Amino acid sequence: MTHADDTSSPYALAEQAAAALAEKTGIEKHDVALVLGSGWLPAVDALGEATAEIATTDLPGFSAAAVTGHSGKIRSVRSGDKQLLVFLSRTHYYEGKGVAAVVHGVRTAAKAGCRAIVLTNGCGGLKETWKPGTPVLISDHINLTGRSPIEGAHFVDLTDLYSSRLRAMCREVDPSLDEGVYVQFPGPHYETPAEIGMVRAIGGHLAGMSTTLEAIAAREAGMEVLGISLVTNLAAGMSGEPLNHEEVLEAGKAAAARMGELLTRIVPRI
Repeated sequence: MTHADDTSSPYALAEQAAAALAEKTGIEKHDVALVLGSGWLPAVDALGEATAEIATTDLPGFSAAAVTGHSGKIRSVRSGDKQLLVFLSRTHYYEGKGVAAVVHGVRTAAKAGCRAIVLTNGCGGLKETWKPGTPVLISDHINLTGRSPIEGAHFVDLTDLYSSRLRAMCREVDPSLDEGVYVQFPGPHYETPAEIGMVRAIGGHLAGMSTTLEAIAAREAGMEVLGISLVTNLAAGMSGEPLNHEEVLEAGKAAAARMGELLTRIVPRI
């Protein structure tokens, strides 16, 4: 697929970032990318030996991380015979930097040679059985941002966006893994109980503020996508308690060891 060779286009900017990444890490080509969401950060140490770590701001097109609990770093990790590209933060849609900024990491990973990407997030869960700290495979999504990362009239099929092959492989590794439909709200405010009622009515099981735009950009770039949500809290109105970002981070930390083990067993098979 070709795009106009305009140096200001987001596709060209990703190419520049990938070239800078290769130069700064000394790694010509990466195989699998991971984007770590709220609570997933400690899991990265289990993946393998870091061969390089750079600040996202060292590459063209990235801006500093804006959220507590997110670290603006990119790590190159050797895991078995694979070279992983791990984003220790993401740009969220609610930061107001535009959709191209949200998916810049994904496009950079594709230009760096990654053929698959693991998108993780921390989110609210709508099933009572999903206690905080439960990982859930994303089977599909509903994008409520009203935006798309694709520029121009370029039509991309999203039928099997969250790879059924990769999900089946995850369940071989951990048969206890459940799956659900992820619904992205624009944020940064948490959803109202009525909005969570709407999520249930339209067939959603997970509510958060990331991932869908990145998944679409990954599919456009030809990457296979695996999405994993870490349920950090019951969704608004379900527990009778108010939602709180600190608690989200705490629940994530408590589950980090399990996430690290899960990723360590899954990623080498992708």
